[in-house]
Amino acid sequence: MSHDVHDHRPATTAHDGTPPARGDSRQWWVLGVIALAQLMVVLDATIVNIALPSAQKELGFSDGNRQWVVTAYSLAFGSLLLLGGRLADLIGRKAVFLAGVVGFAASSALAGAAQNFTVLIVGRTLQGLFGALLAPAALALLNITFAGTRHRAKAFGVYGAIAGAGGGIGLLLGGVLTEHLSWRWTLYVNLVFAVLAVVGGSVFLRGGRPDDRPSLDIPGTLLASGGLFSLVYGFSNAERHHWSSPLTWGFLTAAGVLLAAFAAWQGRAGHPLLPLRVLADRDRAASFSVVAVCGAGLFGVFLFLTYYLQTSLGFDPVKTGLAFLPMIGVLMVTAQVSTIVLVPRLGPKYIIPAGALIAAFALTRFTGLGLSSGYAADILPWLMVMGLGIGLVLPPAVSLATSGLAPEDTGVGSATVNTMQQIGGAVGTALLNTLATSAATAYARGKQPTPQLLAQAQLHSYATAYWWSAGFFLAGAVISVLLYRGGRAGVRYDDETARG
Repeated sequence: MSHDVHDHRPATTAHDGTPPARGDSRQWWVLGVIALAQLMVVLDATIVNIALPSAQKELGFSDGNRQWVVTAYSLAFGSLLLLGGRLADLIGRKAVFLAGVVGFAASSALAGAAQNFTVLIVGRTLQGLFGALLAPAALALLNITFAGTRHRAKAFGVYGAIAGAGGGIGLLLGGVLTEHLSWRWTLYVNLVFAVLAVVGGSVFLRGGRPDDRPSLDIPGTLLASGGLFSLVYGFSNAERHHWSSPLTWGFLTAAGVLLAAFAAWQGRAGHPLLPLRVLADRDRAASFSVVAVCGAGLFGVFLFLTYYLQTSLGFDPVKTGLAFLPMIGVLMVTAQVSTIVLVPRLGPKYIIPAGALIAAFALTRFTGLGLSSGYAADILPWLMVMGLGIGLVLPPAVSLATSGLAPEDTGVGSATVNTMQQIGGAVGTALLNTLATSAATAYARGKQPTPQLLAQAQLHSYATAYWWSAGFFLAGAVISVLLYRGGRAGVRYDDETARG
């Protein structure tokens, strides 16, 4: 990746010719609208998980089908993000954003009202489809609204904090709604977010039809969507089957072929779905990689610590969600400090690797948790350290990934960030689940299956997942050191932002 493929000039005009809001209270309303919509999308990756046992009991579907309630959403979302981002560039970001919010709300209502498994899955699939429209349009609108303003870092700190903390908030909200209302309210709650986002978006968002509307890259769309679908589906199958299953390696092989063909086609297409110039910048490529790798490690916290709190320590869903709140608080504060103060002054080459190392260290501390461990003494301190590490990594990485994009590429660039986070999550979930299950099996092999042994085997499987999650963050630190430019010259925040 070239050192000179870099543009420090801020985008001064939206694709539709609308100048971004500067020093305008409207931009904070825009941030509020986008934060609400993004929270809705991020929540839905985890909020339904806690409600699954209740939904399964009421609708009567099998354990084998239960995974599809989660997978249907992630498959549609992950495979269509690039298309959603390009449609935002071609049609108009405000229009695509509002269509995504309305569609997401309608899909949530359909899934929430489902009287059988089929309707639930259709609703979850449609949620993923409309989420793929909504998420990149939201990030593109944020990027353009705050381009060239001194508040850009603060806005992306908020957005990055939501991206990092949304999973934990989803667990808490899912537990509260399931326990006090019904599993259906984990889906109905999106209607509240959506109404506020649609009203606010209609009033405060700017943007009409773009002046230049090149044709959509149909071959690229088919190759990218097929490749991403195969990738997410292949890793999802690894959770339920085995790596030797044709449903796993077959789809992963197909993903490799299709994505390689997509990359080759993008270099020749007249109007590529993902212009290679978006990937050519060194800092942006580093940010995409960090978001994917650390996104995979993040699941080691939310997924396996949730299992540990509930199955080993006996926490109920609400108490489990509350246990993550201190981490979320630290993350949100650190997100502001990292994007507003640290990265603009010191550069990403030092701050982001430091955050990844801090998160990796915190994860290693979880490996010693046992059946008699206490939350206040053994879990809370390292959860807060984890929040500190994530806050130094994800918010600045997301901001750097979208900074400096050409106006006509903000939608697809934003979609690429979301895609990397989604793929990282899919890979992380599959790998960590598979490794944890294998570790538990190996631990119990040849021993008398007493309750005590099974409990210890479970703890061993969690520890294995924490070690591998720490490895993901360590890899993120190495990538950051190798790829990010050194010093403040490596920061693509605008000069106004750096001056604060």
